[in-house]
Amino acid sequence: MKRLESMSRRIWECLALIGLVSVLLTALGTAMLFHQAFGRQLDRDLARTAQAVASAYDNHGVSVLKDYVPMRDTLRLTLIQPDGTVLYDSSGAAGLENHLDRPEVQAALVDGTGAATRESETVGYETHYYALRLADGNVLRLADDADELWLSYTRTLPLVLVGALAVLGIGALLAWGLTRALMRPVTRMAEHLDDIEAYVPYTELEPLAHTVQQDRKLREDNETMRREFTANVSHELKTPLTSISGFAEMIESGMVKQEDIPAFAKRIHKEARRMISLVADILQLSELDSMREEDKKKELKPEPVELSELVQDIAANMTVNASKNYVTLECDAQPARVLGNSDLLAELATNLCDNAIRYNRPGGQVTVRCGTDRDGAPWLTVEDNGIGIPKESQSRVFERFYRVDKSRSKATGGTGLGLAIVKHIAMLHGARIDLKSQVGTGTTIRVTFPPCDAAAAQAKAD
Repeated sequence: MKRLESMSRRIWECLALIGLVSVLLTALGTAMLFHQAFGRQLDRDLARTAQAVASAYDNHGVSVLKDYVPMRDTLRLTLIQPDGTVLYDSSGAAGLENHLDRPEVQAALVDGTGAATRESETVGYETHYYALRLADGNVLRLADDADELWLSYTRTLPLVLVGALAVLGIGALLAWGLTRALMRPVTRMAEHLDDIEAYVPYTELEPLAHTVQQDRKLREDNETMRREFTANVSHELKTPLTSISGFAEMIESGMVKQEDIPAFAKRIHKEARRMISLVADILQLSELDSMREEDKKKELKPEPVELSELVQDIAANMTVNASKNYVTLECDAQPARVLGNSDLLAELATNLCDNAIRYNRPGGQVTVRCGTDRDGAPWLTVEDNGIGIPKESQSRVFERFYRVDKSRSKATGGTGLGLAIVKHIAMLHGARIDLKSQVGTGTTIRVTFPPCDAAAAQAKAD
């Protein structure tokens, strides 16, 4: 089993990491700024010192340089001739090489002043140079090492480390508190699953809350349907079984006259057929449900079906049933091809016709039509001029065991599952069902299928 990661710990770690990176970047940025500021200040100090020394040199000559005592030990004075020969160097080094190739010296000879910064080969520190051309044409160069900068770093480093650790500690505590504050609404949301959408603390969690709410509602609806289905099945099976048991017991006990036995046997046969029909419908619904939950395209095994031929066969088969109910059945079948399962499509058309005949009136009429609309989508329509469906019941007639007129259903032997089977078969074929009905006028049910080419492309993709 996969080990789950703590969301609170993850958030805390991320916040702590952000704090650490922020402190390091701040320290680095501060060091860089400090370095640049120190360098600029060092250059300004060198320029001012060079001007003061040059003024004294112009008045008293080279002896001033020899007597000059610098304020810092790292400050170095060099007097250079225009050809680069070193006349004097405060470091006391003898035999210094020609300095004409130094950038600051070249700039001073041309522009009057020059500055440069480079790594000193003698002392190993970054050294700042400032050169000034004197009135006699010689160049006065001052140099100062940046070792003071590193000494400052060394002195301040412990304070910086202590400050960084303090900031990190405070940041960790703040991250812990912020993490708890962030997670508290999420925990509260999880404690109110019944109305979770009312407790969504963050916009990003709205899709999750909506999905959870829908899933719970779907589960509740499915549980309600299951209970209703169980209750309805029990009731529907109990009624014919009670009749069969009662009639059989009367015959067995000799309470029925000899001449009445055929009539009782007919009643038993009728109730048995009703129970068989109900069981068959329940089994078919169960099969359709399993096809919907699993790979329906694989189970459906779609193939091109000529809807007009199928409708004509169904109309011919239903003619006898229509005649028994004193209903006229007509067929108007135009060419239309559907990609689907011919047996299921036949079941769909049969149930629609049977429903239209069953809930009609003597002398009524049922018309079955099929064709193709302007978009190439095949359709099947069953229209009757029967009793009609009240508006408040039209949205429920495709539910299992739902009957608009329960007394009429009992009389005609309906199971209440016909339209539910129609709905499932339509769903398996990607079809849309449209119902129009008016009480006392009749009902029209239209099933529109996807165009055959589009359905074939989708089946191939699946």
